Amino acid sequence: MKHRTLLASIAWLALASPTFAQVQTAAQVPSPADTYGELFHQVQMRKLFPDGKTFVDATPRRPPAQILAAYRAHATFTDAELKRFVRANFAVPESAPPPPPTKNRTTLKAHIAALWPVLTRPPVKAVDGGSALPLDKPFVVPGGRFREMYYWDSYFTMLGLAADGRQDAVENMVDDFGGLIDRYGHIPNGTRSYYLSRSQPPFYFAMVGLADKTDKARFKARVDLMRREHAFWMDGEKTVKPGQAWRRVVALPDGAILNRYADDRSTPRDESYREDVLTAREVANRPAGDVFRDLRSGAESGWDYSSRWLADGKTLKTVQVTAIVPVDLNSLLYGLETAIAAGCADLADQPCVDDFTGRAKARRAAIDAYLWDAPRGLYLDYQWRDRTRLDHPSAAMLYPLFAGAASPNQAKAVAAGARALLLAPGGLRTTTVSTGQQWDDPNGWAPLQWVAISGLRRYGEDALARDIGERWLKTVAREYQASGKMLEKYDVEEAKAGGGGEYPLQDGFGWTNGVTRVLLDLYPQAAQ
Repeated sequence: MKHRTLLASIAWLALASPTFAQVQTAAQVPSPADTYGELFHQVQMRKLFPDGKTFVDATPRRPPAQILAAYRAHATFTDAELKRFVRANFAVPESAPPPPPTKNRTTLKAHIAALWPVLTRPPVKAVDGGSALPLDKPFVVPGGRFREMYYWDSYFTMLGLAADGRQDAVENMVDDFGGLIDRYGHIPNGTRSYYLSRSQPPFYFAMVGLADKTDKARFKARVDLMRREHAFWMDGEKTVKPGQAWRRVVALPDGAILNRYADDRSTPRDESYREDVLTAREVANRPAGDVFRDLRSGAESGWDYSSRWLADGKTLKTVQVTAIVPVDLNSLLYGLETAIAAGCADLADQPCVDDFTGRAKARRAAIDAYLWDAPRGLYLDYQWRDRTRLDHPSAAMLYPLFAGAASPNQAKAVAAGARALLLAPGGLRTTTVSTGQQWDDPNGWAPLQWVAISGLRRYGEDALARDIGERWLKTVAREYQASGKMLEKYDVEEAKAGGGGEYPLQDGFGWTNGVTRVLLDLYPQAAQ
């Protein structure tokens, strides 16, 4: 009875929020939790599989209605019986066996080139009752438990594909992402139905920047898709009142508009269902739906999870992502707005140029007003409900440089702050605190290294860019020589494999391969 009561409560939460209820167009595609109800709840809460992502990636062997009828016809299941039932009715993904250990090592460049075919997947057709979203062209996955295409991961993967002359793969992935915008109105976190209620850091404009621009019709279509993605992030901007938020927009006290991460659902994440239910149980002073939405929104940020998002700076039960206006998101949206303006200029669409130039100018002014701490020379996140700038220095401070939103003096100050606070022996720290969350010290991440290096080079801070790049390459090369692996994240304090987070360390690994590959061209001596 307790399970059924909890399940009913969770289902109610998905529908009860007036702030989000009318805007869940993509969420009309059912997730596994929607489709399988009590069966899903039992499988995830009993932890029949060590990884909560296993069951949500399974493919039904027969129509879902038949599976559910068979499940309901059975009075009770032991754990062993339920696992047998699942395996009989679903094709359950298995972990790929690790390659046999060998002491023979090719160069990093050769190893990365050899990984692209291993990580490439064919086009996908949707299966009734399965979670995979359709994709028309081949794509590259991160690796490990990440069996599908992911949004922000893919930009960094594509950097390496481009460096290796795989422009065909770049174009295919840009087309696949464009197809997602066309089909769902935005790019989801990843290409699974359970990711549709959220997006991820909006790097599509940067992907288009890597793509071919000689075909004007195709380029115009991609600019139009960028405009549609922008509209997704800005939904509600015309009606939201100062001091309020709607979906992903926040109206600040002076009426300026900035953005936040905000998943459209208020239920546990399908892929981390048990973890989210248990986290919400620890929170006595907030509705469970609010906790679930903040956990989901942390996943939209890509930094799941970090002290940046925690009210006490330490524990996940104080997660407050939707209350934060983040530096990185608003910098990327500035980049999107300037990219649209530039694309419209190429297409001789002056009204569009004027609109998005004005939008970018207004956003930059708001970033300076709310996210720039002039005395410290740092960009910091803003808690819009409390009207306070948060004292959580992080690698996000370098996003305004990546997107071109900083002045030369701001960039110089940020470079000094990054060197003093974030430069570690093995690369760039993610934050300055250690909490056990994976997006905190001591972990460093390939995408943040590239954002920093690219942004610093943009403003002439080449020495620090080189220092970060060379330290990172030495960390990656050291681990590759030791294990033969390219990893999702690294400990930059001790230049070794990273740790922390909700799941074991993954290897493969798309964005590490991509960033490493492009850095090997920039700093070829570092990995020798």
